[in-house]
Amino acid sequence: MRWLRRVLLALFTIWLVATLTFVVVEQAPGDIFYLMAQEIAQARGVSIEVAYAQVRSMVGYDPTRPLLQRYMEWMGELLRGNLGFSYFYRISVNQILFQALPWTVFVLSAALLLSFTIGVLLGLVIAVRRRTWLDPLITGYASLTDATPDYLTALLLLILFALQLKWFPSKGAYDSSLTPGFNLSFLLSVLHHAALPITAYTLENIGAWALAMKGSAISVLGEDFIAFARARGLRESRVLTHYVGRNAILPMVTGLALAFGGMFGGSVLIETVFHYPGIGWFFKFALDHRDYGMMRGLLILTTVAIVTANLVTDLIYPLLDPRIRMED
Repeated sequence: MRWLRRVLLALFTIWLVATLTFVVVEQAPGDIFYLMAQEIAQARGVSIEVAYAQVRSMVGYDPTRPLLQRYMEWMGELLRGNLGFSYFYRISVNQILFQALPWTVFVLSAALLLSFTIGVLLGLVIAVRRRTWLDPLITGYASLTDATPDYLTALLLLILFALQLKWFPSKGAYDSSLTPGFNLSFLLSVLHHAALPITAYTLENIGAWALAMKGSAISVLGEDFIAFARARGLRESRVLTHYVGRNAILPMVTGLALAFGGMFGGSVLIETVFHYPGIGWFFKFALDHRDYGMMRGLLILTTVAIVTANLVTDLIYPLLDPRIRMED
């Protein structure tokens, strides 16, 4: 059956990416254990050799063992749901994800839904009104944001609204003086701190969704059933929403699902600019400090999320579009 082949292909993809990630990270330059040993040697006044042995014993990892043996042990832990060990924080990657993932999911899901909704509406409008001033304006905006790095938009928002006007905080996920919990003051603080990261991500993605929707809507406008609907005397607003919009948005579902899967990797540049403690910030931290254990775990999480999102979309798409049928 087709669905079984899709599931098996998804599992194979995850295994292949996990294996490649393990090999690449293991062969990456730099030795975090040596850096940690230097700190211990200076703090305790012992030789670098003794400190290095202490570090390897402390983290329970011996890089001198055969690569295949290390791979089998790591894969066994991965199958049990253990994404690895952070050599810098000296805790499991699962614990880091437990702290960071909610912030990333909150910010990026809110920004993704906003950018998708606004972009789809704008794309539908400029598809219908291609000869008005809206078309070149939105197309130009999309080209500008596509060429502008995420961090530049984030920096501009940070400088203007956080550092100059001081309307929003410049870092953190909430006011450190507050006790986390489901109370109004804490929730308002969370929204206040997340406003700029959400805005930065939304501004960067509206244009792309608008252009994608424009192309899809233009192709639908040329279909015979649109001409038939207009010939029946239906209102133009009904034609746009019930006929053009519903059919044009279907190809966007795949992109939306992949975007949701990709958000589990965080937005490295935006979260770093705002010092927002999400997955992207920790991934940047892992790169800077050569924490290959945490880096590997975060890469695996992103891979699993994207492959799963793609699989779910592939399985449910025939339910959304009756013209497509799954093969037995």
